[in-house]
Amino acid sequence: MTWGILGQQINLAYAYTLKKRFTETFGQAVSFKSEDYWIYPDPKKVAQTTIEKLVSLGMTVRKAEYLIDISQKIADGNISKSYYQTFASAEKAEKAMVKLRGIGPWTANYVLMRCLRMGDAFPMADIGLLNGIKTIKQLPEKPSPDTLLQLKQEWGNWASYATFYIWRLIY
Repeated sequence: MTWGILGQQINLAYAYTLKKRFTETFGQAVSFKSEDYWIYPDPKKVAQTTIEKLVSLGMTVRKAEYLIDISQKIADGNISKSYYQTFASAEKAEKAMVKLRGIGPWTANYVLMRCLRMGDAFPMADIGLLNGIKTIKQLPEKPSPDTLLQLKQEWGNWASYATFYIWRLIY
């Protein structure tokens, strides 16, 4: 969930930069064949940091607040992957997830796709997805919400895979 928060409202290149800084500051390096690999930070460690420390990495105050808050909830066991896996659909899980401060529809769907592997998750407002569909379908403008809903229904439990494929095509 924190990975999704880090990538909110920024371009892909900056998201990678920010995630690298975050992981190398709060995570742990593991060496293998003279190469360092980084383990994602423990939520307890992130929950105990300061807003100023996170802002010094290049994120906004608001994003820092969200990261600390969500990390604390994860560390305390108040939110968990297993809880969201109990929902019958991505749509129902999204409705529960967006009740959390700092989690909107894009972040919820990103988490549902990447972490929970829900095939029917579909970030309908993602600009990259919209531009990709426009290009693939050779539309004169970005697809309408009705067009997106139709595609989501057609793709069913493959909607998240279609999203990843489209992202890969355009990035």
